[in-house]
This record gives sequence, structure tokens and C-alpha cells, in this order.
Amino acid sequence: MSEQTDPPVQNLGDALGRSMNYLRLSVTDRCNLRCSYCQSNAVHEYIPHEKILHYEEMLRLVRIVQPLGIEKVRLTGGEPFVRKGCDNFLWMLRQNFPSLDIRITSNGTLLEEHVGLLKRIEVGAVNLSIDSFDNETFAAVTGRHLLPRVLTSMDKLLAEKIPVKINAVALRGITEREIDNFLAVATMYDVDVRFIEFMPMGSDTLWNASRFCPVSELLALISQRVTLRPSNECARTGGPARMFSIVGKKGRIGVISPLSNHFCHTCNRLRLTSEGSLRLCLFDDQEYALRPLLRDPAVSDQEIASYLRRLTQQKPLGYDLLRARKGTAVARRVMSGIGG
Repeated sequence: MSEQTDPPVQNLGDALGRSMNYLRLSVTDRCNLRCSYCQSNAVHEYIPHEKILHYEEMLRLVRIVQPLGIEKVRLTGGEPFVRKGCDNFLWMLRQNFPSLDIRITSNGTLLEEHVGLLKRIEVGAVNLSIDSFDNETFAAVTGRHLLPRVLTSMDKLLAEKIPVKINAVALRGITEREIDNFLAVATMYDVDVRFIEFMPMGSDTLWNASRFCPVSELLALISQRVTLRPSNECARTGGPARMFSIVGKKGRIGVISPLSNHFCHTCNRLRLTSEGSLRLCLFDDQEYALRPLLRDPAVSDQEIASYLRRLTQQKPLGYDLLRARKGTAVARRVMSGIGG
């Protein structure tokens, strides 16, 4: 009898030939800020605790998807460190998955005391949401006077040589006015400063055309001040940002343009909400509940993996969804509910 071998593992991919190697994992929908571009006029009800995935269930899911080609997992929220036990979860992730590229998106207000752990587990990078370097403007955008805490966290991350990416939502009347502040940070420190177009997310969104600032305008303003050189980082990593080095300076400038110059054909990511629903596209309200499967002892890891392979084949082009909505809200949930 000839020796039998296991069939090759089929990675996660879709009908358009896109491969999924990046999972954004929301650990909570709760946040201690009230950012104007994330919140809306709708009444926001937090997910009940019993419906939030347990950390052990998240670990199981990562164990299922890593052999399917997932190489990078980013913890998001809400604010990840609002959830009790996030430190222990990070430690368990590293212990169980030594080769996994672990990253975090945070608003930085609660981050300082956790920097030592992030160094020990060799986190790949921390994305800090900083929409202004002016105290009053920061408070107006976020609803909280907490900029000094965020800057302290950033300084500590840089001191520990943890890669930092600063994410700023481009807001008309705010971001252009502060372009010199952002540029000062990018020229003084070895950081990426990335501008993200304001997206019409969530029912009763506060988005409107008068608040929208295309990132092309910001690039034009920056180019009047420094010399930018295009980087091939986006093409190499499949990420959404178009990156530029600043000639003669330490940092880099990036722009993410889901509205004015979409990147859907290279999208490599999946999103898992904190209650365990898989979202194939940020702009698609169709969600697939994985929590019941993860909590059913009769459902095996192999069955969940097969289900995920079938689901990812249906991944849509987000730009088609945006175009069909013609500038109206493209999702019922606010960003903190989806996973920022």
C-alpha cells in the first residue's frame, strides 16, 4: 500500500484571487473617548458582556486561522486596554503563536503602563490614533482632555524602540490647519504619520461632504514644505497606505484613501467583531456569527476552518458598496462596534 499524505492546506482566499493573511480582532466595542468621526447621532448600546468572545475563544480562532495563511493579527476595539485582562491575552497570544505578527491599534490614553509587556512580547507595531497635537483641538475631536497621556505613551514606545504608526483622520478645517504639527513629528521621530479619509460609517453618521478632506490635498500641502519620495511598502505588504519617505528626515508620511482612491483589489484582511462575528469587508453589513460555533463542543476546528474557506470566497469589493450608497452611511454599526 502506498503511503498516504495529508492534502495541502487551502489558505483563505476569494473568487477575485485575493489571499487573506491579516485578521483584525476586536477585543471590545467599548472606548473611553467619544471621537466625532466614530460616534454618531444614534444611541449606541454596548454589547452585553455575555455576548463578547472569551479570550480563550479568540485564541482558538487564531489557532484555526493561522494554518490557513493568517500571518498578522491586530488587536483593535473600541480601545483594547479598556477590557480587563488584555495584558494576559497578549501574553497568551505570544506564548501560543511564537511566529505571529501581533499588532495593536490604540488611542494611547491607557497604554503607558503596558509598554513593558509590548516590548517583551515583541509586538510588531503600535498604531496610535492621534487626530491633533493641540490640546484644545484634541479635546474637541475626542471629547476628552487626554492628549498629554497619549504623548507620554508615544514617548515611552519610542524609548523602547517599538515601531509607532500615528493614524489621523483627515477632517476638513482641522487637519490642514495642523499639518505643520504632524510634519514636525514625522521629521523629528522615526514614525509613520498616516492620514485616513473620513468615512461615512454608522447609522446617523456625522459624516458630510463639508467635513471630508481628501488626502490628496494634505499631500499637496506637505509637498510644499518637504520633499517626499514614494515608497514601495504598500505594494510589498498589501497594506492600504501609500507611503512616502521624507528626504533627509527620520519619519514617513502615509495616506489611506478608501473614498478618493480605493485599494479594494489588494485587500488582504478579515475582521472579527468582539462578539465573534466575521466581517469580510469594512463596508459590508453582512456578518457571519462564529461565536455559536466556537461555543458548541460538537463543532470541530476543521469544520470551522472549512466554513471560513467557504465564507472568504464571497468577499466583496468594498468600493462597489461605497459607490452604490452614493455618500450615505455604508454600515449600520459605528467603527467601535466593527473594530477600528
